[in-house]
Amino acid sequence: MMVESIEEILIYESPDGGKTVYARKPGQTNRTLVHVDPQHQLEQEFYQKWLLWRDILKASQDNIGLQELLNKTEMMYNLIKNPQS
Repeated sequence: MMVESIEEILIYESPDGGKTVYARKPGQTNRTLVHVDPQHQLEQEFYQKWLLWRDILKASQDNIGLQELLNKTEMMYNLIKNPQS
């Protein structure tokens, strides 16, 4: 197959060894996400949730409502983690 013009060519790039793959046209910086490894996506979502919980914990220092909810969450976690037989 012969390429008619440079617009038909796409450059594929992966900044993380294939976990995410982007495509762009030569000479352009705008790129389009074409693939995300499902396991990598789950890890990224877990990390984002981890950061969110860190922010919630920090915000609870000045918010009684959040403090109470976190205390209840801790109590529930401890009950699940260490059930009384």
